[in-house]
Amino acid sequence: MGNETILVTGGAGFIGSNFIRYVLARHPKVKIVCVDVLTYAGSRDNLKGLDANRLTFVKGDITDVAHMARVFKKHAPQYVINFAAESHVDRSIYLGAYAFMHTNVLGTTVLLDTARKAGYPIKKFLQVSTDEVYGSLELKSKKKFTENSPLEPNSPYAASKAAADLVARSFYITHGLPLVITRCSNNYGPYQYPEKLIPYSTMLLIDGKPMKIYGDGLYVRDWIHVEDHCSALLLALVAGAPGEIYNVGADDEVNNLALAKTLVKYLGKDEKTSIEFVKDRLGHDRRYAIDSSKIQRELGWKPSHKFSNSFEPTIAWYVENVRWVRKSLVRLNK
Repeated sequence: MGNETILVTGGAGFIGSNFIRYVLARHPKVKIVCVDVLTYAGSRDNLKGLDANRLTFVKGDITDVAHMARVFKKHAPQYVINFAAESHVDRSIYLGAYAFMHTNVLGTTVLLDTARKAGYPIKKFLQVSTDEVYGSLELKSKKKFTENSPLEPNSPYAASKAAADLVARSFYITHGLPLVITRCSNNYGPYQYPEKLIPYSTMLLIDGKPMKIYGDGLYVRDWIHVEDHCSALLLALVAGAPGEIYNVGADDEVNNLALAKTLVKYLGKDEKTSIEFVKDRLGHDRRYAIDSSKIQRELGWKPSHKFSNSFEPTIAWYVENVRWVRKSLVRLNK
């Protein structure tokens, strides 16, 4: 990439901040404008140490039409990538779905319409989505989600992301907005918020409390390191064909119980007293598995991390950054 500007929404969150770090480290002429409303899941701390001459932070809500119009007019980004989202499944079930529909559907619509009306050509708009829009696979099945799998979301969060994807598609079909959608499996790595399984469980164990496992613990997820996800996103943003969907996964299926046992062992805890099985989550998807052959074939992407050798360094990051995690927990509990 040359002297382009990328607008990154939700860039103070987990994947967004990792993406910004990834791009700035590899493309010295690129500038980034990060827009984030700084909910409990977003923090300026995630962007500390980055070049202020190349990274502009703008606090703002993507559902604010006038604000987003000003951002586009002032910074004229050539590329837009939308990470901004309410993303915690449990919150969408137990605390209510409204915030998810508001941010994920309305916010995406505002961004798409603002990009369409920008007054200059947008090279690419990337809508960052999730494999959860496809629903669930049978535990013993060999099937994987492809880009042609039907949308069958089972949680309010997943439904909001599926709806956003459909709105995005409509802007490509109706308005010709050069748009790409990516759907990724479960991410792990640094700066993930402690409402999520790995950092949350790590902190419980550090504090001498048992980690919580839903149901029988045999729920399977396809885990991908956040850096591999970021490499796929950059490829899709720059080289992805408009109108296309790209699934992103590392073909690294691990069930929650196996993950828990690895975490407990690494931290030197007793397995019997450190894993607590709790009542299952409503509408809990049994298995996710991603077929990422399309992005590998068409864009030449390949993951470089394996869960077997990248999980423990991830745990180590949270152990070494306990202060960051505890500060995040303060925001989470407000």
